Amino acid sequence: MGKQVNNLANTFLLKTYLKQCIAILIVVFSFTLQAQEVDFESGETYVIGGVSVSGNTSFNEQTVVAYSGLKKGNEIKIPGEDIANAIKKLWSSKLFSDIEVYLKNIEGNKAFLEIQLSDLPQLVDVKITGVKKGKIEGIINDNKLKKGVKVTENLITTTKNFIEKKYKKNGFYNTKVNINTIEIKDSIDNARVNMVVAVDKGEKVKIKDIIFKGDSALKEKVLRKAMKSTKKINRLRILKRSKFIDSAYQADLASVIDKYAENGYRDARIISDSISVNDDKTISIHIELEEGDLYKFGDISFIGNTVYTDEQLDRYIRIKKGDTYNGVMLQKRIQDNTKPDGDDIANLYQNNGYLFSSINPVEVSAKDNVIDLEIRISEGKPAYFNNVSVVGNDKTNDHVIYRELRTRPGQLYSKADVVRTVRELGQLGFFDAQEIAPDFKNPNPNEGTIDMEFSVKETGSSQIELQGGYGGGGFIGTLGLSFNNFSIRNLFNKEAYQPIPMGDGQKLALRLQASRFFQTYSFSFSEPWLGGKRPVQFSASISHTKQFLFDRFTGNADRSRSFNITGITLGLAKRLTVPDNYFTLSQALSYQVYDLNNYNTGLFTFGDGSSKNLSYTIGLTRNNTRIDPIYPTGGSNFSITAKLSPPWSLFDGKDYEALAEDREEQERLLSLDPTDVDAANRRSEIDQERFNWLEFYKVNFKADWYTEITKDLVLRPSVEFGFLGAYNNDRGVIPFERFFVGGDGLGNFALDGRQVVQLRGYPNQSLSTQDGGSIYNKFSLELRYPITLKASAKIYALGFLEGGNSYNSFRDFNPFNVKRSAGLGVRIFMPAFGLLGIDFGHGFDPIPGGTVKNGWETHFIIGQQF
Repeated sequence: MGKQVNNLANTFLLKTYLKQCIAILIVVFSFTLQAQEVDFESGETYVIGGVSVSGNTSFNEQTVVAYSGLKKGNEIKIPGEDIANAIKKLWSSKLFSDIEVYLKNIEGNKAFLEIQLSDLPQLVDVKITGVKKGKIEGIINDNKLKKGVKVTENLITTTKNFIEKKYKKNGFYNTKVNINTIEIKDSIDNARVNMVVAVDKGEKVKIKDIIFKGDSALKEKVLRKAMKSTKKINRLRILKRSKFIDSAYQADLASVIDKYAENGYRDARIISDSISVNDDKTISIHIELEEGDLYKFGDISFIGNTVYTDEQLDRYIRIKKGDTYNGVMLQKRIQDNTKPDGDDIANLYQNNGYLFSSINPVEVSAKDNVIDLEIRISEGKPAYFNNVSVVGNDKTNDHVIYRELRTRPGQLYSKADVVRTVRELGQLGFFDAQEIAPDFKNPNPNEGTIDMEFSVKETGSSQIELQGGYGGGGFIGTLGLSFNNFSIRNLFNKEAYQPIPMGDGQKLALRLQASRFFQTYSFSFSEPWLGGKRPVQFSASISHTKQFLFDRFTGNADRSRSFNITGITLGLAKRLTVPDNYFTLSQALSYQVYDLNNYNTGLFTFGDGSSKNLSYTIGLTRNNTRIDPIYPTGGSNFSITAKLSPPWSLFDGKDYEALAEDREEQERLLSLDPTDVDAANRRSEIDQERFNWLEFYKVNFKADWYTEITKDLVLRPSVEFGFLGAYNNDRGVIPFERFFVGGDGLGNFALDGRQVVQLRGYPNQSLSTQDGGSIYNKFSLELRYPITLKASAKIYALGFLEGGNSYNSFRDFNPFNVKRSAGLGVRIFMPAFGLLGIDFGHGFDPIPGGTVKNGWETHFIIGQQF
């Protein structure tokens, strides 16, 4: 009879250790079941006459016998190792909770055996208590607690350890987990159990105090600051909480020793550390130190360097004899593992082909607390790329990826080129920037070759826009299709529609945007590698917009007063190699027609006229932000653009000085009698003549910097400036292309070239006059922290300080006369929908015409810049 499994959790471990010994004894003593007396001390040899299988098992008899190795006809010694080995084999399968071997009968020299088994129970159901409902499925999946799985002691132990570690990481240091199995008794013979997992998280353990003993060289404040993740309770701290996490605590202990090493105490060590529980259920950490002596740098010499001189390497070390010893700084200047593009000796070699070089600092003397060092360098052979490949691109065609690679077969190895390639692939927007990984394959130091494989993971790069939000004075609805990895050459290839032709890296966008005040339709296309040979981007766009005049009395759009804008733009942008290859020179030619219909405003006095705009735009940008374009963690991005029209007034033969004087006269007449129709009509005629062909120049500058303060915590300062000017002062500044400052930055539709400038904490466009400003400046400081950077959704929180304003002319311009604001926000980027967000901004100053500060404003962000 097979033994029953009554309480697997309590008995299985004992059986595991004793089973093999007991089973052998059973073979010896079980002969009494057949009422036969056999002398086992002699260990006689028998031929296996047959093997049967019994017990509570669902496995086929032939399978069990074959796996045990006890085959009919084989000779075995009883007692002997054959039966013991058979039992070991069956135990190694980890399928059984009970294994016994009996000698059923002996006929002459034939022995008949019986293997009695009990299967490990199968899991039927799991009940988890003590955790949130939303966490239960994750625990079940992470521990593979699926129906039908064999319940072993190892499964129970690993599940218990996993849950405890999971909650300890979140500050529940006293988490306890109890797992019980309950046997199911019914008509089914197979052993089955239900599992009950009881989780007791307890209270979060917080750190009341961190107490150092034996510290005299460094202040406790300095040592506590060195502990990046282990902090005592401080209600003013937001980003770092005071919960105790053992793994982070151990890392912070190492950071304390590093802090001493940075200050010359290289022998500093922690003698002991302990935790005491306080009456209020918080803990205090006690750390006892031995600081050791203060050391200085002595002589530093280089051994083995032939490619670079001692003087060249000294420029990277930047350490003088007599400086306080700093082992951490020394290592970073030799090889800074925290910065792949660091300014260190290792990168000096790595970026010039010496992949197989190694650099090791060795202390050769520490006499009188002065440390002499030898930096021993093994340069090795220069390495060349042999094979370069990319894997993981299912949709994007190979040529789109390979043209971005900075590493090519036969080229001298450069670590900087590998890092740059990862950045370029991330900036494409077709792959998950966090998952791009270079894999070094087949390094051969003797031949000086290396294979390189870049692994990518594709994400949804196209977007279907169906959005609504408030901006630009009302509700804005957007319907659009944006294909960011389009293939226009497969436009007529039916097989390529999955659901659209993709893979050639082109961008195609169709967009309809509308509100109470405007309607705009646009189509754009861009090819990043015109001709496929060089990184010259070609772009083209067509747009049509209808704008309705705002009625300040009703607050609605006056649809009887509008103007239409139709425009086309063609552009080329080329990557440069000087000053460096992060620069791009862009040029565009655009033509727009403005058709006004009873659209009289302070600027548009010719309400039933038209204007034409032919302009040339040239821009210089430099973008070296790191890898992920949605959440850059380093680098900078700046751009300066100039938009110019031809100087029509130089050759159109019109006397603009006389027109200006005539206009001033009409303005004087209207000031005396606003109902003077003749004066109003004459003014309109003059303005129509002045602005028949628009003449202007417009300059924009913007710069962003990204600095990683701690891991993933990014500071982003930003500055913007814009100016709209006129070649001929008599002709004046045009009524188009103006700046509208304030609010969420929405309403950035293709209308009269205007720029809507975001400045949170104030109503939309409230910091400019009704007709816009001709000059603006803005300063911004943003602190960002990611919640998740997964490909499916990237989410980050931010805090901001901003200041900015717009002005009507340089006479009014004062860069320090800004409207200030501060606030918090969240951004969510999903590949299918683009960027969404919300900001809560507080304006500290009154809007123009007001007397009290503006206060809080809520801004919804849709499709804005990152």
